[in-house]
Amino acid sequence: MAIADVLVQHIATTPGVLGGKPRIAGHRIRVMDIVVWHEKRGLSPDEIAELYPSITLADVHAALAYYFDHWEEIEAELQRETDLVADMKTRYPSKLVEFL
Repeated sequence: MAIADVLVQHIATTPGVLGGKPRIAGHRIRVMDIVVWHEKRGLSPDEIAELYPSITLADVHAALAYYFDHWEEIEAELQRETDLVADMKTRYPSKLVEFL
């Protein structure tokens, strides 16, 4: 079985599901989510699989392989989401902060 076939087993992109972003096949967990948990929060693949028992360790590794093959695309999407959050925070400040 070719490596591309393995990724197809584990990674899906479907228009209309999570905006067509790559995700674990059969789940609503994006490759980007796996990347954040692993690369940004320091969770190991085993820890991620334990936190989400509906996905396999192979799913996690496939997501990471997809990330490393599509690094620029995933990082650009992460930056867009970070920028969106920052914009939303300036447009809609926390009512709790104002209260305190």
